[in-house]
Amino acid sequence: MSDQVFRFKEFEVEHSRSAMKIGTDAVLLGAWVDIDENVSSILDVGAGTGILALQLAQRSPAETIDAVEIDPDAFEECVTNFENSPWGDRLFCYHASFTEFYSEMDEKYDLIVSNPPYFSEQPRFDVQNTAREQARFQEHLTFEDLLLGVSLLLSEQGQFSVVLPFSEQEKFISVAREYQLYPSDILEVRGQPASPIKRTLLKFRRHKTESIAKEELIIEHSRHEYTQEYIDLVKDFYLKM
Repeated sequence: MSDQVFRFKEFEVEHSRSAMKIGTDAVLLGAWVDIDENVSSILDVGAGTGILALQLAQRSPAETIDAVEIDPDAFEECVTNFENSPWGDRLFCYHASFTEFYSEMDEKYDLIVSNPPYFSEQPRFDVQNTAREQARFQEHLTFEDLLLGVSLLLSEQGQFSVVLPFSEQEKFISVAREYQLYPSDILEVRGQPASPIKRTLLKFRRHKTESIAKEELIIEHSRHEYTQEYIDLVKDFYLKM
């Protein structure tokens, strides 16, 4: 496999120029989100290579699948990946910050997804040294900006889904509450049975649910020995599953 192209079962993703390469986080989120027959419009915030939007295009007949990406290299790569996919007529990427996007966009979306920057505070290392760490730093997209935009763009019965480090889960839920967005489902992810929880996948809606559906996913029993639950979740995408 070329380092510049990641091949999935139904599409390919170029990721040589984007700061964020193809990783487990995005693929998990794209496989986990709920998409029912009422979802006709989807938005991917901070699209990077466009992997999330491409997964959702594979899974859904939604007529509108938009993405927004501020980095020029990632934007160009996202556009290329959209054009080269089987769903190019339904995919569109905007080159803008999310703040610019939600300030000017009137459309509402039934599903919004994001694999956002991770660091809420300035890391000790110099984030200017690598584009990847810059992409994971919230200088350009804070949780507050993300959730404000989502609150403006999400349809009344819509869903917002996000993947985060587990350490950020409670803070994100707390900030979301300020924008009247409430968790309905949580998936906490461990690499292996004895590993600490590393990631959390969250679904939010505008209305509180009586109880939050909370589950745990373990990716591997041991190195490269994947659990059946993980295989069942991502098998529609990865070539060797």
